[in-house]
Amino acid sequence: MRIVHWSKIAKLDYYDNIDFLLREWSEKEAQEFIDEVYEVEFVLKQGNIEFQNTDMAGIKRCVICKQITLFYRIIDKRNIELLRFWNNYQDNKKLSL
Repeated sequence: MRIVHWSKIAKLDYYDNIDFLLREWSEKEAQEFIDEVYEVEFVLKQGNIEFQNTDMAGIKRCVICKQITLFYRIIDKRNIELLRFWNNYQDNKKLSL
């Protein structure tokens, strides 16, 4: 089983998304987002599936929901780093990893 590390910005993005969902939508939508992230993290820990490559070297992406994409990188066979939970409605030119 692999270890999943969260970058500081990934943690901030994650909690910002939850705050937004609680403020603008409902607890139900926030919980669905939390559950989806948990499921993806579980899959990444198992190491059986790798998600889509990006045009950035060593960076992969996974759509959490239609609004949010997770960017991550494989450090080595035992470690993965979550980099960003990116809102798909933002300008991709502003995406920094």
